[in-house]
Amino acid sequence: MPSFDIVSEIDKVELKNAVDNATRELTTRFDFRGVEATIELNDLTVTLTSESDFQVRQLQDIFNNHCAKRNISLAGIDIPDEPSHSGKTYSLALTFKQGIDQPLAKDITKKIKESKLKVQSSIQGDKVRVTGKKRDDLQQTIAMLRSSDIELPLQFENFRD
Repeated sequence: MPSFDIVSEIDKVELKNAVDNATRELTTRFDFRGVEATIELNDLTVTLTSESDFQVRQLQDIFNNHCAKRNISLAGIDIPDEPSHSGKTYSLALTFKQGIDQPLAKDITKKIKESKLKVQSSIQGDKVRVTGKKRDDLQQTIAMLRSSDIELPLQFENFRD
């Protein structure tokens, strides 16, 4: 029976490359000359640090541009409203979400059932498995989920006939 898995994962290698490229651009920018500004990656959290609130927002723009070049979706990021102020530096911690949590998984299965496609969906940990008799039904399900308004970037993997 054909099936596939719906997951939400961040490619850590591409994320590291985006941070490295943004750091490289930071060293060449004229408006950051002589300014203590850093972009650091720790697991799935990117920390932007600089001397002013405005410069932290500029760092965020630089990082967002490099993520877009690396096809890293910015939809599933937790971004605080204001940078935290500590001493003479401002910092902003961007946390990438990975995995599908329970309420979102229930929402995805609800959307699949409401679509009236002849497929079944089941929640398995941090992923959702979709099975159906026809491959075309699975492809229609993927197209429907891509056009839906889900706030996390979804990947479809483990497609089997």
